[in-house]
Amino acid sequence: MTGFTNIKLQRDGAVATLYFNRPRRMNALNTATLEELLAATSTVAEDDKLRVLILTGTGDRAFAAGADVAEMVDKTYLEALRFAELGQRVCQTLETMNKPVIAAINGYALGAGCELVMACDFAFAVDSAVIGQPEVNLAIIPGFGGTQRLLRRIPVGIAREMVLTGRPIDAAEALRVGLVNAVLPAEQLLPHVLAIAHEIAEKGPLAVAGAKRLMVSGLDSPLPAANVLERETFAGLFATEDQREGMRAFLNKRSPNFRGK
Repeated sequence: MTGFTNIKLQRDGAVATLYFNRPRRMNALNTATLEELLAATSTVAEDDKLRVLILTGTGDRAFAAGADVAEMVDKTYLEALRFAELGQRVCQTLETMNKPVIAAINGYALGAGCELVMACDFAFAVDSAVIGQPEVNLAIIPGFGGTQRLLRRIPVGIAREMVLTGRPIDAAEALRVGLVNAVLPAEQLLPHVLAIAHEIAEKGPLAVAGAKRLMVSGLDSPLPAANVLERETFAGLFATEDQREGMRAFLNKRSPNFRGK
């Protein structure tokens, strides 16, 4: 998968891995990078043969060390508003796309990098990772959804402390508060995430997409309404070929061949 300058998109069977590819800038996110992210996620979402997306950074120092301050420093109000809208659109696309997105945090995930992590379905971190929302140190605030998603991912008091002090947390603390699922040595991080991605890719893709959609929307829905959506989605899957294939394979003690139909 080519045609990008600031990111790399690689394919391994049904799993795509997207690398932020500005190592000299600690993979900082500028406008061009965010626009490429939108294009790449659209490519993944529209490819029926791809079932899981991994986000990580090039090099061993940073996942993404924030938005590019050199580009932001002289922005006007309207320019800053458009930049925040673009970043929020990227995060919303990751959060709502029809395939799971997993973050492999290989170093610093600060500011916009942390916001991208929270737009993923779940995350794993290298043991040297540093994660945070340091924007107040620059006299601004998170603009890509950080003040809102952090409250939904970790205990409220810890989220408020992180945003209001700007102090980052290390990988061990991120694991303790539930921001990441596991912490691993550098050499194990991507193989571990790839193994989980391939495990998910073997499941029924319509069921995985439906489950992700329900879990994302259910966070902001009253429980009775969310349960209505769950049972309707559950029943709807019984009209698919994959449901019959999955259950027949189970009864016949063989591996299923899901086609996303």
